[in-house]
Amino acid sequence: MAQIDEHPTPPPQRHYPPTSTRSSSVADILERVLDKGIVITGDIKINLTNVELLTIQIRLIICSVERAQEMGLDWWTTNPNFSSRARQQLSAAQAPVAAPAPRVAPRAATTTRRAPRAKKV
Repeated sequence: MAQIDEHPTPPPQRHYPPTSTRSSSVADILERVLDKGIVITGDIKINLTNVELLTIQIRLIICSVERAQEMGLDWWTTNPNFSSRARQQLSAAQAPVAAPAPRVAPRAATTTRRAPRAKKV
């Protein structure tokens, strides 16, 4: 009869790096990318027998808001979908302008006589 070990051996210990070091390195990379900025470009061209049918040019810039403003990219400040100030300016510009009341000099009361109509005979 075979003996059964009542105390099985525990599984080997695995040593994982602490999550705080992994997240800090990701945070460092993210901070560096947002601080310096990164540009990704690509072109897609579809040709059929040496005839260009479609060209798509992709330009992607990833950076912080401050860095984008330094580069002159601030389209979101004038877009009403992203800025409440731009939305207010747009609604003020589209508001109907009240027409000023016409200034007419008052007329002197005069009576006008019409010429009598000719009678048909």
